[in-house]
Amino acid sequence: MKKRIDEYEIYEKHYEQIYDHVKNDPYAHSLGIQLTKFEAGFAEATIKVQSYMVNAYGTVHGAVMYALADHAFSVACNAFGKTSMGLSTTIQFMESAKPGDILVARATEERRNFRTGFYRIEIFHEENLIATMEAVSYRKDNYFIEIDNQE
Repeated sequence: MKKRIDEYEIYEKHYEQIYDHVKNDPYAHSLGIQLTKFEAGFAEATIKVQSYMVNAYGTVHGAVMYALADHAFSVACNAFGKTSMGLSTTIQFMESAKPGDILVARATEERRNFRTGFYRIEIFHEENLIATMEAVSYRKDNYFIEIDNQE
């Protein structure tokens, strides 16, 4: 009988390798998104809104807030080294932000099983919740890190 894999052990044992993988997102880097926290099933990322990130009304473009939330989601759902990808997302914009504002996205795993993961992502400007995203990930069979066969 095949031994059940303890993904928390994988996270702890391979933390540096997983962290090095998830932090290197070229698109997030191009926007100036910084990964500020990385834990098992949790991620936090920040972005400083630049003048070129606004819409015709002078407020942050929804695509920028979505990219920030999506990056935090991606990091959180890949925290155990298992290749995971977004299956669906729903975002709600409640307030906006302006150039110079620093936005923080926090992705929290609500539940995870063999094939899917469920996440809640909250975006804040200072202490104000300005957007939320619900997200579902699809978890593939493979790990993007080398794990021992006996894990």
